[in-house]
Amino acid sequence: MALNLDKIKAITLDVDGVMTDGSLIGLGDQEMLRIYNAKDSFGIRVAVMNGYKVAIFTGGETPGILNRFLTCGVAREDIHMGCRGKLKIFKAFCEQYGLDPSEVAYFGDDIPDVPVLKAAGLGIAPADAALEARAAADYVSPFGGGKFCVRHGIEMILRAQGTWKFDEGDYERLF
Repeated sequence: MALNLDKIKAITLDVDGVMTDGSLIGLGDQEMLRIYNAKDSFGIRVAVMNGYKVAIFTGGETPGILNRFLTCGVAREDIHMGCRGKLKIFKAFCEQYGLDPSEVAYFGDDIPDVPVLKAAGLGIAPADAALEARAAADYVSPFGGGKFCVRHGIEMILRAQGTWKFDEGDYERLF
Protein backbone atom coordinates (compact mmCIF):
# COMPACT_ATOMS: atom_id res chain seq x y z
CA MET A 1 0.00 0.00 0.00
CA ALA A 2 1.34 3.44 -0.95
CA LEU A 3 1.64 5.91 1.91
CA ASN A 4 -0.19 9.23 1.81
CA LEU A 5 2.93 11.41 2.13
CA ASP A 6 2.27 14.11 -0.47
CA LYS A 7 -0.99 15.40 1.05
CA ILE A 8 0.18 15.81 4.66
CA LYS A 9 -0.01 19.40 5.95
CA ALA A 10 -0.04 18.78 9.70
CA ILE A 11 1.58 16.42 12.17
CA THR A 12 -0.12 15.33 15.38
CA LEU A 13 1.21 13.03 18.03
CA ASP A 14 0.87 11.38 21.39
CA VAL A 15 3.71 11.80 23.90
CA ASP A 16 4.28 8.80 26.18
CA GLY A 17 5.38 5.84 24.09
CA VAL A 18 5.85 8.00 20.98
CA MET A 19 8.13 10.89 21.97
CA THR A 20 9.38 8.79 24.90
CA ASP A 21 9.86 5.08 25.45
CA GLY A 22 6.85 5.19 27.78
CA SER A 23 8.84 5.08 31.02
CA LEU A 24 7.78 7.52 33.71
CA ILE A 25 9.45 8.40 37.00
CA GLY A 26 7.31 10.28 39.53
CA LEU A 27 9.08 13.36 40.86
CA GLY A 28 6.37 14.59 43.24
CA ASP A 29 4.08 17.57 42.73
CA GLN A 30 2.43 15.56 39.94
CA GLU A 31 5.50 15.99 37.69
CA MET A 32 6.95 13.02 35.85
CA LEU A 33 10.42 12.57 34.46
CA ARG A 34 10.27 11.78 30.75
CA ILE A 35 13.28 11.24 28.51
CA TYR A 36 12.92 12.77 25.03
CA ASN A 37 15.14 12.07 22.03
CA ALA A 38 16.70 15.35 20.84
CA LYS A 39 16.52 14.20 17.21
CA ASP A 40 12.75 13.61 17.51
CA SER A 41 12.38 17.10 18.98
CA PHE A 42 14.48 18.62 16.22
CA GLY A 43 12.28 16.90 13.63
CA ILE A 44 9.31 18.74 15.12
CA ARG A 45 11.22 22.03 14.97
CA VAL A 46 12.04 21.49 11.28
CA ALA A 47 8.37 20.72 10.53
CA VAL A 48 7.25 23.91 12.32
CA MET A 49 9.96 25.96 10.56
CA ASN A 50 8.69 24.70 7.22
CA GLY A 51 5.07 25.67 7.84
CA TYR A 52 3.51 22.43 9.07
CA LYS A 53 0.98 22.63 11.88
CA VAL A 54 2.04 20.40 14.76
CA ALA A 55 -0.20 19.37 17.65
CA ILE A 56 0.16 17.23 20.75
CA PHE A 57 -2.65 15.00 22.06
CA THR A 58 -1.64 13.36 25.34
CA GLY A 59 -3.25 11.92 28.42
CA GLY A 60 -0.35 13.31 30.44
CA GLU A 61 -0.83 16.66 32.10
CA THR A 62 2.34 18.16 33.57
CA PRO A 63 4.31 21.39 33.17
CA GLY A 64 7.19 19.37 31.71
CA ILE A 65 5.11 18.33 28.70
CA LEU A 66 4.05 21.90 28.02
CA ASN A 67 7.62 23.19 28.32
CA ARG A 68 9.07 20.47 26.07
CA PHE A 69 6.76 21.21 23.17
CA LEU A 70 6.79 24.99 23.50
CA THR A 71 10.56 24.80 23.04
CA CYS A 72 9.97 22.73 19.89
CA GLY A 73 7.85 25.54 18.43
CA VAL A 74 4.43 23.95 18.95
CA ALA A 75 1.82 26.66 19.58
CA ARG A 76 0.39 26.64 23.12
CA GLU A 77 -3.17 26.19 21.81
CA ASP A 78 -2.06 23.04 19.96
CA ILE A 79 -0.71 21.27 23.05
CA HIS A 80 -3.66 19.26 24.33
CA MET A 81 -2.97 17.60 27.69
CA GLY A 82 -5.22 15.42 29.83
CA CYS A 83 -6.85 14.03 26.69
CA ARG A 84 -9.61 11.52 27.07
CA GLY A 85 -11.24 10.82 23.72
CA LYS A 86 -8.47 11.90 21.33
CA LEU A 87 -10.60 11.50 18.20
CA LYS A 88 -12.84 14.40 19.24
CA ILE A 89 -9.78 16.60 19.83
CA PHE A 90 -8.26 15.49 16.50
CA LYS A 91 -11.45 16.43 14.64
CA ALA A 92 -11.59 19.82 16.40
CA PHE A 93 -7.94 20.46 15.43
CA CYS A 94 -8.72 19.64 11.79
CA GLU A 95 -11.76 21.93 11.82
CA GLN A 96 -9.86 24.77 13.52
CA TYR A 97 -7.24 24.81 10.76
CA GLY A 98 -9.47 23.87 7.83
CA LEU A 99 -7.74 20.53 7.34
CA ASP A 100 -9.28 17.37 6.01
CA PRO A 101 -8.22 14.43 8.23
CA SER A 102 -6.54 12.94 5.14
CA GLU A 103 -4.07 15.86 5.31
CA VAL A 104 -2.93 15.05 8.85
CA ALA A 105 -0.41 12.49 10.11
CA TYR A 106 -0.82 11.03 13.59
CA PHE A 107 1.77 9.18 15.66
CA GLY A 108 0.29 6.90 18.32
CA ASP A 109 1.37 3.86 20.28
CA ASP A 110 -1.50 2.47 22.34
CA ILE A 111 -5.19 1.59 22.40
CA PRO A 112 -6.45 5.18 23.07
CA ASP A 113 -4.65 6.21 19.86
CA VAL A 114 -6.34 3.64 17.59
CA PRO A 115 -9.35 5.79 16.54
CA VAL A 116 -7.04 8.66 15.53
CA LEU A 117 -4.56 6.36 13.77
CA LYS A 118 -7.50 5.13 11.67
CA ALA A 119 -8.98 8.62 11.04
CA ALA A 120 -5.73 10.34 10.05
CA GLY A 121 -4.48 10.43 6.50
CA LEU A 122 -1.29 8.80 7.72
CA GLY A 123 -1.22 6.80 10.95
CA ILE A 124 2.28 6.01 12.22
CA ALA A 125 3.09 3.68 15.13
CA PRO A 126 6.47 3.05 16.76
CA ALA A 127 7.97 -0.43 16.37
CA ASP A 128 7.22 -1.16 20.03
CA ALA A 129 3.61 0.08 19.97
CA ALA A 130 0.75 -2.04 21.26
CA LEU A 131 -0.48 -4.66 18.81
CA GLU A 132 -3.77 -2.77 18.29
CA ALA A 133 -1.95 0.47 17.41
CA ARG A 134 0.38 -1.28 14.97
CA ALA A 135 -2.60 -2.97 13.31
CA ALA A 136 -4.43 0.37 12.96
CA ALA A 137 -1.41 2.27 11.60
CA ASP A 138 -0.67 2.82 7.93
CA TYR A 139 3.03 2.61 8.72
CA VAL A 140 4.98 1.03 11.55
CA SER A 141 8.32 2.71 12.05
CA PRO A 142 11.38 0.50 12.43
CA PHE A 143 12.20 2.68 15.47
CA GLY A 144 10.65 2.49 18.92
CA GLY A 145 8.98 5.27 20.85
CA GLY A 146 11.50 7.86 22.03
CA LYS A 147 14.11 6.24 19.80
CA PHE A 148 13.94 8.27 16.54
CA CYS A 149 10.41 7.18 15.51
CA VAL A 150 9.03 10.73 15.29
CA ARG A 151 12.07 12.12 13.48
CA HIS A 152 11.97 9.20 11.02
CA GLY A 153 8.28 9.77 10.24
CA ILE A 154 8.55 13.55 9.96
CA GLU A 155 11.64 13.33 7.79
CA MET A 156 9.93 10.75 5.56
CA ILE A 157 6.95 13.12 5.03
CA LEU A 158 9.00 16.27 4.50
CA ARG A 159 11.50 14.58 2.15
CA ALA A 160 8.63 13.22 0.03
CA GLN A 161 7.35 16.80 -0.32
CA GLY A 162 10.78 18.38 -0.84
CA THR A 163 10.45 20.41 2.37
CA TRP A 164 13.08 18.74 4.55
CA LYS A 165 15.35 21.76 4.88
CA PHE A 166 16.95 23.71 7.68
CA ASP A 167 17.52 27.45 7.55
CA GLU A 168 19.72 28.69 10.38
CA GLY A 169 18.29 32.21 10.10
CA ASP A 170 14.76 30.89 10.62
CA TYR A 171 16.01 28.78 13.50
CA GLU A 172 17.50 31.82 15.23
CA ARG A 173 14.39 33.90 14.59
CA LEU A 174 11.82 31.30 15.67
CA PHE A 175 13.65 29.72 18.56
